[in-house]
This record gives sequence, C-alpha cells and structure tokens, in this order.
Amino acid sequence: MRSSWLLSICILYVLSANASVNDSQSLIWGTWRPNLYFGLRPRLPYSLMTGLIWFGTQDYQSFTQPRHQCDQGDGLDAYTWISHDPREGGVQVLKDGKNNAEITIEWLKVAGGDHGGSWAARIKGVPMDPQRPMRTSFIPYFALEGIGSLELENEEDDNGLQDPIIFSGSTPDLGDFEIRILEHSDNVKVIHGLHEDDFPDSLDRTPFIGLQVETGQVWRVKDLLLPKILEVAQTSIDTYRKRELPFPDPSFVLRLPNDVYSGSNLFAIQKTFDGQFEFDIFFESGSNRQKLDSSVVDQGIKAFTQAYERRFESIFPLPSSADSSQHAFSRAITSNLLGGIGYFYGNSLVDRAPEFEWDDDQDSENNDDPKDTARYTEPKELLTATPSRSFFPRGFYWDEGFHLLHIGAWDTGLSLEIFRDWINLIDDDGWVAREQILGDEARSRVPGEFVTQHPTYANPPTLTMALTAIISRMRAASMQDPLSNLGMQDAQVPLFNIEPSAHQPSMDEALSYLKSIYPPLKRHYDWFRRTQRGQIKAYSRKARSRTEAYRWRGRSKDHVLTSGMDDYPRGPPHAGELHVDLISWMAFFTRTMKDIANFVGETQDEENFIGIEKAILENIEDLHWNEEEQMYCDANIDEEEESFLVCNKGYLSLFPFMLGLLTPDSPHLGPSLDLLSSPDHLWSPYGIRSLSASHPLFGQGENYWRGPIWIQMNFLVLRSLYTYATQPGPHRGHAQELYTQLRENIIKNVHKEYERTGYVWEQYDALSGEGKRSHPFTGWTSLVTLIISEKY
Repeated sequence: MRSSWLLSICILYVLSANASVNDSQSLIWGTWRPNLYFGLRPRLPYSLMTGLIWFGTQDYQSFTQPRHQCDQGDGLDAYTWISHDPREGGVQVLKDGKNNAEITIEWLKVAGGDHGGSWAARIKGVPMDPQRPMRTSFIPYFALEGIGSLELENEEDDNGLQDPIIFSGSTPDLGDFEIRILEHSDNVKVIHGLHEDDFPDSLDRTPFIGLQVETGQVWRVKDLLLPKILEVAQTSIDTYRKRELPFPDPSFVLRLPNDVYSGSNLFAIQKTFDGQFEFDIFFESGSNRQKLDSSVVDQGIKAFTQAYERRFESIFPLPSSADSSQHAFSRAITSNLLGGIGYFYGNSLVDRAPEFEWDDDQDSENNDDPKDTARYTEPKELLTATPSRSFFPRGFYWDEGFHLLHIGAWDTGLSLEIFRDWINLIDDDGWVAREQILGDEARSRVPGEFVTQHPTYANPPTLTMALTAIISRMRAASMQDPLSNLGMQDAQVPLFNIEPSAHQPSMDEALSYLKSIYPPLKRHYDWFRRTQRGQIKAYSRKARSRTEAYRWRGRSKDHVLTSGMDDYPRGPPHAGELHVDLISWMAFFTRTMKDIANFVGETQDEENFIGIEKAILENIEDLHWNEEEQMYCDANIDEEEESFLVCNKGYLSLFPFMLGLLTPDSPHLGPSLDLLSSPDHLWSPYGIRSLSASHPLFGQGENYWRGPIWIQMNFLVLRSLYTYATQPGPHRGHAQELYTQLRENIIKNVHKEYERTGYVWEQYDALSGEGKRSHPFTGWTSLVTLIISEKY
C-alpha cells in the first residue's frame, strides 16, 4: 500500500502510510461545494458551511455581477484547479478579466485530532493587466446549520473590525473549533478616492455582518448579503444625490453594514483591496494540537505541489514526446475532476405514475393511479463527482461510472467511498434515480421539467465498470495478470495499471467491501432486467432467447433522455420497440456482474450470469444486426404490427463494438471498423462523430447527439480498439492503425481547445473540432488523461 506524501516535518503535514479504504478522517473536510468557485464543507448533513463572494469596486456596475456560484454567464476567462487531492489540498487559478484579477486559491488540509483535522486557505491575486487598475472586494462567509454554536470573538464596532478576525464554534460532529482571518502586511486597502475625507474611521477596518438563517437555506447567502450592502450604499449615496454631488468611490460605500443580529448563525466579513493582495483563512480543530500560521501555508503548499506532480507522473505517465503544456493540461483536467466532487444532502421529487402512454403497459411494475402526483422522498446523502461545476453541479448516474474509472486510478479508497454512497441510494425495488437532485440548492440549478424522477426510468449502467477496474488492479497487484502483457508494440503502459493508487485496499478489505455492496447491486441489476425488458413473442420476432430484449422507458417523441443520447434519431415511440444500445449495456452489465460474483465467491450467481450473457449476445445478433446495411440497429413496429429495423449510422450502430462484446473473429467487427473509419460517416480529424455526416438529420435541430463529438464515447471506442489491437484476429492491424490515429486526434484537439479557450468542453463540433456547450466540463471529458497515459 502506498504511503501518503511526506511533507516537511515542521508543518506536520503527514497522512497515515497505512490508510485503509475507510479512512474517513481524511475525507471529512473538502471542497464539497463544487457549484461554488470556492466552498468548503464537511461530509455532514447539517454543519459548518463556508464560501467566498467577490466583486470589483472599480465602478458601481461591477457590483451587479458578483462571483459566487460557478456560472458561464460570469464570463470568467478561466477557472481551473491546477492541482487537487481531496485528502490533502489543492491550488486553483481563476482569471476574472472583467475585474482584471487573476486569483489564486491555495487550500491545505492538516491532519490530526478526531474531527477531520484542520485546514488553511490562502486567497491571493494580481492584476491580469498591470497597466489597468484592480480593485476587488472579497466576502468570505461561515454559516452553521444544525446543532451547535458559532460566535464572533472580536469586539463589534460600528466602523468595522480590527484584525485579526476570529470566530469560535462547536458542533457535536466537529467538536470545538476556531476560525481566523489574517491579512498580508503588504496589502493596500482602498483609502484614497472621491470623498475619502467623509469616511475617516472606517476605511482601514473590516466590515462585517451576522444574520440568522434557517437550516437548509445557507445556499441563498448571496441573496441575503448583497441587499444588505446595497442598503448601505443607497443610504450613503442619497446624501450626495440630494446635494447634487458626485457619488463617493464605490469601495467606500459598497460595504457590509457592521451589524450582528440576535441568534446569528451566518457571519461574513469583507476585505477590499487596491491591486495585489493576499489573506489567509485558518480553520483549527480543537482536537488538533497543531497551531496554524502563514508559514504552514508557505511550506505546505510548496511541498504538496511538488509531491502532487511526482505522484501524478507516476500514476498517469505521459509519452516522452509530450511537452510541458500537455503535462500541465493533463494534471489540470484530473485536478478539476477531483475538485468537482461534491457532497449533497436533501430530498428528491419522485413520481411513480407513467409519463407516456407507451410506458403504461401490462408489464409495468408501477401501474399506479395516473392521477398520482410527485412526492418528496426522505433526505439522502451522496458524495459524487459532477459533470460540470457551472452547468451540471450534481450527480448523474451514467456519468459517474466514467468519473470513477479516472478517480479510482488516482485514489481507490475515494472511489469506493463514492461508489458506496451511490449503492446506498438503491431502493427496495432496486431503482436509483438517473439524476440526483437532492435538496433545494440542487433544484435551484435544474429546469423544472427535469426535476421529477420516475422509478421505471433507467440510465446506462456504467458504475460497475469502475468496480471491475478496481478488481483488475487488485488482482494485478497481488500477482502479474497475464493480460498485463498484452500491450501493443511500443505501448507506453500495460493494459492494466499494476501500480496501486493511493489508499489501495488490501485484498481482504476489498473482498469485505464488495461482499457488503453485492446484494443491493444485484437487486439493482435485477431491477434493470425486470423493468426495461422488451417484447419478443408478442411480435413474432425470431431469436434464440425468448427473454433477452430491452427497451428504454421514459422516451418522448423526439428524445430518449434515459439512454443518455437525448436527441439521437430513433424510430417512433412504441411499446414494442427494442434498443440496441440498451441490450448492449445489459450484456456489459451482466459481464461485469459475472466478474464481481466471481471475485466475491458467489458461484451460483456467476453461472447464472454466464448463461444470461450468452443469451443476450446471441439476441444482439438475432434482433439487431441488419445484414443489408451491415450495421446494428434498433428494432421497431410498423403499422401492420410487424417488426422492422431502424438504422441510423452513428454511435448507436457501434455499441456491441464499443462495449467489447464482439469476438476478435466476429464477422461483424470488420463492418463496424469500416463504419467507424469512414470520413463520409463518423471519422473526423477531431474524434468520432455521434451521427453520420451523411445522415439527413446531421447537425439539425438541437444538434446535441446529431454529430457532435463526445469524449466518453471516444474513450469506449479507443478502449475497444486497444483490446482488438492486442488480440489475434483478422482485424488486429486495422484496429491498431485506427487506435493510434484516433488517440492522437482526440488528444490534439481537446488540448488545442483548452489552450485556446481556457476550458475543456462538454462536446466538440463535428466539423471544426471547436468546444461546444457546457464549460468547464471536467467530468468525463477528463478521460483524456487516461487516453494520454493509455489507462483503459
């Protein structure tokens, strides 16, 4: 088992070298509020919440565009974690061109005590353009939800507080703690400006406020604090307006009101700077004897950064041809994936009534009264990665399997903690919602039509591929796996990463863990087979198995949101249609369940999975292969109630290939590779397109899955090409050639767009390769790190 990074003994920045998969102390505190530019909280339902708001004071207009929640509309030039480890700390750089500020946030965890340890955060900034002014106002806030106390220790003064600012508090889970805010001695406060003589006693003080906020409403802090600042400004400005005088410098009046209300559990202070600045926030746990000061941050961040880079190069090695820019890019997208992990707690909205008539058939297990309305569930908690901090700051079921492949390579224990939380969401029927919209804050970021979840709706079952990757690492770590020698000629790394990630569990720990989650996972698998099954006999379809056929529930006329490929062309909605992507996912799900059953010693289940997998693979051929078109297709029902195949060349056609379901000598592997490599259809210099360029709907309508390039799908393509290129078969050479070129195309384009725009994107244009839609999208687009290091 790897030891944690050893830092300077003087700062006591050491984690246990034998930390187990359940090392809960190192994962209590974190940047678990990824929807904010910077927000910390513990993994506790109701506890201490922290965050940061800032705005420019170079003019009054900048106050109307405060920065708090990650928002594409803010127009930041970039914001990226350049290093991040949830157990130890991170460094984030934010470029706010509108306020001429390049802000660096350094965050450091200091282990010790019984309540998750202590932490320090340094917020500093410099002008992006030294020739332009930079006046910025920062509001760090601290709020306590639930049982406990939080008090301002400084003497309150109508003119503001004197440094240092100190808060004390206590909760049952965190124990006693102290928070201190210290400024750097070189900071320049805004004390010169229009009407400066009218504010002689307050300009060198720190404005503050204390408010009472209901539990569960701290997320609305910006809406609570900014009106208070506006009230102060309006009162002051009115004096000058009546006298027909120009208004004072914005920095003098855009200030918190220096009030603490009775019963306050939310406190905020305000720091306003002229030019370069730096200030530190220290959270000291009473059970941690280490006292924090600026030297801890100075030495700790330096040691953390050096160790992070060394370990990153060890786990995700880059080819010798990679330049320093590619190294920084790969580290950044991995760090942003880790920095996008969040902790969520709250209820969700569920409606058990069928939403569409074609889902209300006799096979449905939820034939409730159609008048039934959506209801809120009991609150649940979830630690999860998020696809996009700005646009999708919540858990998505089918995204998470891809996230955990990457996270697990970095920190196996962390990935298992996340996986356990997802498993705990599985209900008694075996269902888990495809979107985890937990609580009012999460719902505030979701369009109303997508909030309600339905317990017959599925999503691609990707979670188990992360588990089988962990099993592969465990086996390879204990003995040289024969498959690890299958690397192609001149490959940089073996097929499986035999070097353990951080917090790698022992074989006994892994076995115990998998045995504990196996029953709900199998219940979830059974739910898939029961609720998503399709009809074979009713439409006289010929297939070797009479049971293995599948149909996504919850589709509308133009969308199959449950498939993950929302607007990809399909046939008309019908209770008798069959979906080739879903049956392929079910073959993949069954194969992974077979591997897990083998690992935990469930012999009878393993035999059952072997039989089911064989039946599904046979029915993929019997029900979905179109010999004339030489491709896999959906099946549908015509007006004569006869079954026919609906063929739309694109990702859908490649699913049996992408999920590795075809044998190297399959007669259908060649046509799949031909389709994949055709520039007239799917091949582009930037990656594999989602829909054929020759399709009449290419680039039409919403154009979400009608051409654009998706990195997670290209990752699946590359993983399969890598496998076929290392196994004997008639298409080995073709697969190797396509693998080499496609890998180069994806890396080159995603890196180019990152350098050009400062972001990685949700998808890439099918014709130009330009980044499109949500950004930063460091969920599954961060798989490029695995592609670069060839970790499949």
